[in-house]
Amino acid sequence: MWRKASAVLLLALAVGYFYGGRPELPEQILQYIGLPNLQTPSQSNQGLEGAISAAWEALIALPSRQWTKVAVGVNACVDVVVSGVGLLQALAVDPGAGRDHEVLHSKDDLRETFIHYMERGAAAERFFSDKEVFQRIARSAAEYPGAKLYVGGNAALIGQKFATYPDLMVLLCGPVGPKLHEMLDEQIVVPPESLQETDEFHLILEYKAGEQWGSTRAPQANRFIFSHDVSNGEMSSLETFVASLEEFQPELVVLSGFHMMEGHGRELWGERLKEAVAAIADIPKGIPIHLELASMTDKSFMTRIMQEQVLPIVRSIGLNEQELLFLSQAGDGPHAALPAWKGVPDVGRVGDILSWVLERHGRTDPSSESDLTRIHFHTLAYHILATVDGYWGNQAAAVMAGARVASSQACGLRTVDVSKVELKAPLEFLTSHFEPRERLSLKPEEPVAVWRRGNVTFHLTPVLVCKRPLRTVGLGDAISAEGLVYSELTRQHPF
Repeated sequence: MWRKASAVLLLALAVGYFYGGRPELPEQILQYIGLPNLQTPSQSNQGLEGAISAAWEALIALPSRQWTKVAVGVNACVDVVVSGVGLLQALAVDPGAGRDHEVLHSKDDLRETFIHYMERGAAAERFFSDKEVFQRIARSAAEYPGAKLYVGGNAALIGQKFATYPDLMVLLCGPVGPKLHEMLDEQIVVPPESLQETDEFHLILEYKAGEQWGSTRAPQANRFIFSHDVSNGEMSSLETFVASLEEFQPELVVLSGFHMMEGHGRELWGERLKEAVAAIADIPKGIPIHLELASMTDKSFMTRIMQEQVLPIVRSIGLNEQELLFLSQAGDGPHAALPAWKGVPDVGRVGDILSWVLERHGRTDPSSESDLTRIHFHTLAYHILATVDGYWGNQAAAVMAGARVASSQACGLRTVDVSKVELKAPLEFLTSHFEPRERLSLKPEEPVAVWRRGNVTFHLTPVLVCKRPLRTVGLGDAISAEGLVYSELTRQHPF
């Protein structure tokens, strides 16, 4: 009897909802009384992803003025991609506790650092100091079943992405050996001075989401990179790169590889960094420079890049969540006490750090001597483009284009397949942890949230995360390259 009464009561509630203008009944009530769930497909998770993908296709458009010549340098190598857990097992290394090492000196250092980042699902890159041990590990990696060779190095990967646009001429400078030269796109021009007799190899240890080794379980798919790479570590191609610009006459310069210096000790990188900055200063002021950052561990090195030497002479930077937080920690910026991100990085905290970088080290003040006016931030679940007003155009399309390529390339596809991706970005978020701040919502049919802080504008779009990623290496480089292709410089800085 009570069940019948309950059913009558719930049915009455349902009728009340409909006549009261509230047709969206709670799903539990609908299931209980046997009425159909009136939620439309567009309200389901699959519907959200389909709506976002469709909106990207409708809204992403190239700018009115596009780059025709881009020069990229200076780190390039051959990536050997293997299963991280599989290779370490083949090297007879047992699992254990994780511990981060700034420089790897042994297989034990490799094991501990790999576990440290695997249990966080975070990307990282380290220098391996012992040449002989590295070469033995590299031989084992090359012989490991399923090992694959790819174009590697941020500069070469960015160049490869640019080369997918047939109207864009690409110059690449870096240590290009015979195997790498063979794998590069035919559209890429490599100066003869950049060619060398042997290739530089980097080992990429990948792991899948949920993969387990001992007590360590990866929360998401990612990779750990290490090498004994002297040519890239010394940025030996930088002067050749700068010298080649006069003949090539690029409209945009993209620089990467500074992180490779870290493994060579403070005395060496301190002197080489001065030389590198002097070389970059020779690039004509009218050519915008984008700097692609990568994993670093030495705070004094990051401080030199940030405060004294590199950031003030570039217009744009690209980085991920680890690099952004480390940048704040090195400069005692907002949320510097946070040891690491937990799960999806909080949008408000990310926005605070981005704002701080542009205010402290960028050109938010027109009288500033800094050139920095743009930051392209990318993490697994969402991307943000932060720009000083008046210098860059088409940034909504640029941030969406970067997210779209992350969604498709991770799945090994040229276009987004909504059945193979999932939404992990927050649909509602606070723009800061400080006042004043806003609470914003993402709309799938308009998948870019925009807000301003002072004279800095932020564009955020979600990423449709690949459920079974085939390859994570180079995603950040592809994101930055795609974002630059869709960006337009609307005003030159006064010099």
